[in-house]
Amino acid sequence: MKIAVYCSAKDRIPEEYLALGDVLGQWIAEAGHTLVYGGATGGLMTRVSNAAKAAGGIVEGVIPQRIIQAKRMASNCDTLHIVNNMCERKQKMKELADCFVCLPGSYGTLDEMMDVVASGTVDEHRKPCYVLNYQGFYEGLKQLAQHMRSLAFLPQQEQYAPQFVDSMEELITHLQSVKL
Repeated sequence: MKIAVYCSAKDRIPEEYLALGDVLGQWIAEAGHTLVYGGATGGLMTRVSNAAKAAGGIVEGVIPQRIIQAKRMASNCDTLHIVNNMCERKQKMKELADCFVCLPGSYGTLDEMMDVVASGTVDEHRKPCYVLNYQGFYEGLKQLAQHMRSLAFLPQQEQYAPQFVDSMEELITHLQSVKL
């Protein structure tokens, strides 16, 4: 299974968040899956890809020209897809992946997550999207969704929605049950 991981590229985040990347990357490799990620260096992106690679996994990156120009191209990818821009990166990652995992991140992570959710909502795919709400990181997003639902901006029963999980153990349990 190809697992797309969206996450922070920032290095100055707390070590406990960076360590999430180590655990997930190692599990992806040891379970025989392929990591699909942004193909760049920094933060959780580096930790997930390095851990997957160190555990003997296959790492597939998708990187826009702009990030290559910024000299942030990862060197550990077995396959590296070079695209023109971030929009193409999101599209390529959606095409490659069988499921999606969102670790803590910033605007870029939210953008990628919402792109997956929006395209799933209009039935462009049926691939599951898991959001690791580690220590309540995405609690505000969950509250926003509840607020939108209470005002009927979201249906009471969504046909496609991200699945929030609170721990790495819960995330792995969900990933183990993905049917292709």
